[in-house]
Amino acid sequence: MNKTLIIYSTVDGQTRAICELMKGVNQTAESEVTLASLEEAKALSLADFDKVMIGASIRYGKHRPELYQYINNHHAVLSAKPNAFFTVNVVARKPEKNTPETNPYMKKFLELSLWKPQQLGVFAGKIDYPKYRFFDKTMIRFIMWMTKGPTDTSGTYEFTNWQQVEEFGKAFADR
Repeated sequence: MNKTLIIYSTVDGQTRAICELMKGVNQTAESEVTLASLEEAKALSLADFDKVMIGASIRYGKHRPELYQYINNHHAVLSAKPNAFFTVNVVARKPEKNTPETNPYMKKFLELSLWKPQQLGVFAGKIDYPKYRFFDKTMIRFIMWMTKGPTDTSGTYEFTNWQQVEEFGKAFADR
């Protein structure tokens, strides 16, 4: 039995939703998939898994510092297994910024991380204004105004291309 671990680092839940789809795509009769938050993953032994995928969201232009701590502490074990990493951010809604080669957050991740993932992905996220507290709503609205995104704070805007997510998951399943 092949054992796969999918770890997510999320602020508002979209990265977890993407990871749940990845779990479904990767779970077969021959493959057992464990889905864990970054916090939960700290209690797991990577040695117990054959493959590892990590997905992480961006908030205010950065991945969470705990993500880098985890990855840098485990980069040797991660590198020894079939692995993948993807980032989720609203900048990726723009066609010129939705690939690992063109997304500024993926480029920054690769600069800061000791781990060099074998499979890379970039997915557009979601803006859910009604869910945000005042400060986040105001800041995200300002960022969207600057980048010509949606600014109506009564709306929810999902930019995730679920077909692209599924294809990434299938490619990882074939590793």
